[in-house]
Amino acid sequence: MADTREVDRLVGRTRAQLRLRSYSPRTADTYLRWIRRFLRAHPNRPTSGLGRPHVERFLTRLAEHGRLAPKSRNQASSALSFFFREVLGRDELRHMPRAKEAKRVPSVLSHRQVMLVLGELSGKYKLLASLMYGAGLRLTEAHRLRIKDLDFDLLQITVRDGKGAKDRWVMLPDRLVPALHRQIDAVQALHAEDRRRGAGWAPLPHAMARKEPRAGYDIAWQFVFPASKWSADTATDRLGRAHLHPTAVQRAVKKAGKACRIPKPVTCHTLRRTFATQMLRAGYDVRTVQRIMGHRDVRTTMLYIEAITDTGITMRSPLDQPDRQN
Repeated sequence: MADTREVDRLVGRTRAQLRLRSYSPRTADTYLRWIRRFLRAHPNRPTSGLGRPHVERFLTRLAEHGRLAPKSRNQASSALSFFFREVLGRDELRHMPRAKEAKRVPSVLSHRQVMLVLGELSGKYKLLASLMYGAGLRLTEAHRLRIKDLDFDLLQITVRDGKGAKDRWVMLPDRLVPALHRQIDAVQALHAEDRRRGAGWAPLPHAMARKEPRAGYDIAWQFVFPASKWSADTATDRLGRAHLHPTAVQRAVKKAGKACRIPKPVTCHTLRRTFATQMLRAGYDVRTVQRIMGHRDVRTTMLYIEAITDTGITMRSPLDQPDRQN
């Protein structure tokens, strides 16, 4: 690889191909990070001289010296396969061996533990955590909600462009309606002030800004949880508020879990997992829970069935049975 400019050029070409194929921003960032790391690991070799042996050695070093988890190594393999195929036009990484990923039982909380965590939170962080537990939303789905996605009459949330670029509907917990109304009132007041000061634009999906040039100023398209500061939309250069950054939410939930002294990992995704197990315990069938969770493969949902049937309230130890004469 000649120099940093050449690395940047190839990463730029990869970014364009990822956008062309509508990869999610999160997946695109992961792919670009691995591709940049691979190219920088071969500073004196042109791309024409890079091939499958170099990729295999790179992945081996990650396993042996980087102590990377199998899932991360498989991400790196997928990223480099994409780079060779779509950017370099070479298909030699087809059928790369995959690292075997360990099968883990998902960590979940009890309803009481979730209520303790929510009790440690306040404001928008409590509302976001409540949505993740109450509707099974991913953090990225919750903090990207727009006002138009909430249907208070049907008590329904429309999840737009979820994992796998799929839309779906989930329940809107009746208990959260008053807090969501207050949050929307605050957003409307903030938006009115932003418009008065010449801002108020919300980034729009895909090519909608060309089709409806003023839609980004509409209150319906504003994020329910907007950022605290203005930023320029990369597509239009218009000033407005993107959504709240997820890091602050993750930090708040972890801090709340520690404050409750819960001896389990307490994360945003733990709240979503707990939603799934509570729905299954309540008797909802696995296909319904799969649809609500937005799982592509029902085997992912089945992991939560194992979490509630292998342990917990659905099985009783012989030691807990009433004493008998025989």
